[in-house]
Amino acid sequence: MSAIEENGNPMRVLVAGDANVDLVLRGDVVPRFGQAEQLLDSVDLTLGSSAGIVAHGLARLGVPTRLAARVGDDEFGRLTLGWLAGAGVDTSTVAVDPILPTGLSVILSAPADRSILTLLGSIPTLTGDDVLVASAGCSHVHFASYFLLAGLAAELPEVLAELRARGITTSLDTNWDPAEQWAGLGSVLPLVDFLLPNLEELRAIALSLGGRAGDSDEECARFLAALGPIVVVKAGRNGGWSVGHGGAVVSAAGLVLDAVDTTGAGDSFDAGYLAAVASGVPHEADRLRWATVAGSLSTRAAGGSTAQPDRSELLSHLA
Repeated sequence: MSAIEENGNPMRVLVAGDANVDLVLRGDVVPRFGQAEQLLDSVDLTLGSSAGIVAHGLARLGVPTRLAARVGDDEFGRLTLGWLAGAGVDTSTVAVDPILPTGLSVILSAPADRSILTLLGSIPTLTGDDVLVASAGCSHVHFASYFLLAGLAAELPEVLAELRARGITTSLDTNWDPAEQWAGLGSVLPLVDFLLPNLEELRAIALSLGGRAGDSDEECARFLAALGPIVVVKAGRNGGWSVGHGGAVVSAAGLVLDAVDTTGAGDSFDAGYLAAVASGVPHEADRLRWATVAGSLSTRAAGGSTAQPDRSELLSHLA
């Protein structure tokens, strides 16, 4: 069996965090007030949320996947659950809030950048107890959108300690902090096995925890890895790289594609990396290649989940 093939059946993964829809707008998306009407190139309503896209991507890659999240009792919530279940995600631990609406993100997508407007709705009501109950039978738990879930974030050190005591490994993608305070991570990172930031998040997290402002990206990653986790960094069109406890940098390139939409590509990267971990892929370079290929392929269509590869397609690109 080669290093790019799975070693037996993948372990079961729980993804915990946000679940919502994305409204992706492309074209002339920079707002001009004064009642100016602007004409768009396209609009898509798709599965959104970091946790939702990661769970969808993992299930597409053949990993038994469960999601712990909260949605509202509304059409957006039903769409979210339908898209996830259609990919094979176990949604039995997604609670439906009878009062709060499902979260919604409006993505203003320009060729070189994007802006995100988010209504939290039911997203922050997920609790640590929800996660611990949902983790039964799972070997790994991935946490997403840390800064959108204030209640869970406050409980996370205790939740992580309990999961570690049960022999369950963990990963964290904080995503961007809307408040740009980056608080609370000092007590979280020593209990996390994998941290999956992009370059901007890497620098912000390192600086918030005492890193030096002039440090290189690799120095930031080594600083964070010294706190406990393997640091796996998403580098956009340059692929990805990681730093483990020994301090060595391992890297992998992505695919060269004409990207349609990069929304959620980092979450598909996470799904690829975690699918490799769940499948027992032993070498870090191969895990990163799973991640970069999954992230690259996800950019072929609008939205974060529409073009995510299935397992056979990913393995064919790896081969």
